[in-house]
Formats: sequence, C-alpha cells, structure tokens
Amino acid sequence: MASFKEIINGKTPVLVDVYADWCGPCQAMAPELQKLSESMGETAKVLKVNLDSNQPLAQAYGIRSVPTLMIFKAGKMHWKASGFHTKEQMQQALQPFLR
Repeated sequence: MASFKEIINGKTPVLVDVYADWCGPCQAMAPELQKLSESMGETAKVLKVNLDSNQPLAQAYGIRSVPTLMIFKAGKMHWKASGFHTKEQMQQALQPFLR
C-alpha cells in the first residue's frame, strides 16, 4: 500500500478528506465522496484520512476542524476547505487541477 506522501506526489490530483468517526457532517459527506470517487474514475483520486489516527498529519497541515478537504497535485496542496461539501462542489474544486 502506498504511503500518503507517495499518493499526493503523483501527477493525478488527490482530494484528501480528513474526517473523524464521531463527526456528523463527516458521516453525511461520506456518500458524496463515494459518488465523487465513482464519477471521477482515474482522473482524480479520493483519499480518506482519519483525524484521530493521523494527528501528525493533521498538525502538519493545520487542520483544526473536520471535515477538512484538501487537494494535492505533484506533492503540493492547492486547495483547502472545511465543512460539508456536495459532490458537485468537490468536482468544481477539482476542475482546475484535472489538466
């Protein structure tokens, strides 16, 4: 299994969802992420990261609330937002990085 760094360093854009099992909005957003992942196919990846098991990662990226979404391409974070997002909102955020 590839590490977080290996995944975000690729040429394919990666939407990272930092979530927690106890977070209501995170649970509500899970089906939206699933739909996004299915619709994007190989053009973008969706990666879920549990906040409680990955505190160093959360600290490294300044994550203070969940859900937090980040978009990485070629190892660089290009976009970050907190709160519930629909599939359409996430697709729109990914659009500039699909080239």
